[in-house]
Amino acid sequence: MCHVIAAVGLGIAQTASQVIGQSQMSSAQAQSQANASEAERQRYLQEVASMRTQQGQEQIAAAQRIQESTRKAREARATARVSAGEAGVSGVSVDALVNDLTRQEANYRFGTEQQLRTNSINRNLQLRDAGLRFTNNTLRINRPIERPDYLGATLGGAQTGLSTYTAIKS
Repeated sequence: MCHVIAAVGLGIAQTASQVIGQSQMSSAQAQSQANASEAERQRYLQEVASMRTQQGQEQIAAAQRIQESTRKAREARATARVSAGEAGVSGVSVDALVNDLTRQEANYRFGTEQQLRTNSINRNLQLRDAGLRFTNNTLRINRPIERPDYLGATLGGAQTGLSTYTAIKS
């Protein structure tokens, strides 16, 4: 009878050990996934913030370039009018010069604004790609976690107990 108790005890100990080990591995993997998911979330937020900051800086720089262009065009038109007046020139030729300066300013403004629109489209595509990378990385990180196999551990423990009993009995 003592042999039976020892064999059963060994089987129970093995079962408990397997279940505890599997539970600890499962918990450690869940914690590792949670940490990796948080790190990925922080990486994504930093990437998006960086892109938005760069976009804001580009918009400010473009606005400053347009403002400077407007100032220079105003000065050039004023200088042209004053020079023409001092030279005694008036009429269509002065108007044509002023209109040409205005056209150049409009072309510059249009080109700058068009570049901003193109940059905005590209930035939105980059943001979409960053979101897809975030989703794919999160899915890659958070694979299903294997849970403790109670049935397998119990059968393994029973097999160990039976083998031990058989070995002791012989």
